[in-house]
Amino acid sequence: MTQVNTAKLKASNRQAGRKIGGTVAIFIFLAFLGLFMVFPIYLTIIMSIKPVEELFVFPPKLYVLRPTLDNFSDMFETLHQNRVPFSRYVFNSIFVTATVTICQCVFASMAAFVLAKCKFPGSKLINSIIVIALLYQSNVIYIMQYMVMTKLRMIDTYLALILPSIASPMGLFLMRQSISQIPDSMIEAAKVDGAGLFRICWQIVMPNQKPALMTLIIFAFQAAWNIQTGTVVFQEQYKTLPTVVTQAASSGMARAGVAMAAAVFLLIPPIIVFMAAQKQVIETMAHSGIKE
Repeated sequence: MTQVNTAKLKASNRQAGRKIGGTVAIFIFLAFLGLFMVFPIYLTIIMSIKPVEELFVFPPKLYVLRPTLDNFSDMFETLHQNRVPFSRYVFNSIFVTATVTICQCVFASMAAFVLAKCKFPGSKLINSIIVIALLYQSNVIYIMQYMVMTKLRMIDTYLALILPSIASPMGLFLMRQSISQIPDSMIEAAKVDGAGLFRICWQIVMPNQKPALMTLIIFAFQAAWNIQTGTVVFQEQYKTLPTVVTQAASSGMARAGVAMAAAVFLLIPPIIVFMAAQKQVIETMAHSGIKE
C-alpha cells in the first residue's frame, strides 16, 4: 500500500513539474514576443529625443546620451510656419477620422446584418465578391476612384478623403462573420413579437456584437488617422496632419529629428483608442455569450 502511494506521489510530482515547466516556457515566449512588439515603439521614442548629431551615429545606439525635446519644438515651429494654423490640421484629421470610423461602423454593420441573416437572390454572389475584394488593396482601383471623384468634383474637398474610406471589405467581412453566429431563433422570435429588420439589427443584434464592433473601430480609426491627402487634396486648408507632418519631415537630413518627433506625436491617438477598445473587447468577450 505504501509503495502504491509513493508511486502515485511521484507521478503527481512529475505531472506538476511538467505543468510548471510548460507555464514557464509559455511565459518566456510571450515575454519575448511582447518585447519584440514593443521594440519599434521604444526605438521611435528614443530617436525622437536624440539630438541631430546622435541620429546618424553608426552603428546606431539603442539609447540616448543627451536627451532633448528640441525635435518636438522644431516640429511645432515648422508646422506653424505654414499658411494654415496648426489647429486646422488637427481639426481636419480628427474630423476625417471620426467621420470615417462612425460611417464605416454603421454601414458595415447594416450591410453585414443583411448579408448574414436575410435571404435574397444573389446573396451568395455578393459574399463571394466581398471575400475576393479582401485580396486587393485600394491602390488597384485608385485610378478609377480618382476619375469618379473628378467627375463628381470631389477633388480638394473632405468628401475625397471620407467617401473612399467608408467602404471596407475587411470591416464588412468581419461583421458578417460575427453576426452569422447569432442564432436564427433569436431573430425569428423578434419577428414574431412584431419587430422590423431595422429594430432587430440595432436593438437585438448589435448589442451582442461589441467585440466585433470594437475591433472594427480599432481598424477603421488606424486606417483613417493615417490617410494621406497629397494626391486628392491640394489646398492647404483641407490637408490632414499626417500629410503635413510627412511634408515637413521630408525636407532633408536636418529634419530627421522632426520626423521622429512627428512619428511619436502621430502614435498617441491610435494607442489611446486601441487601449480603450481593447479593454471593452476583453470585458465583453469574458462576460457575454449567445447560446441556442
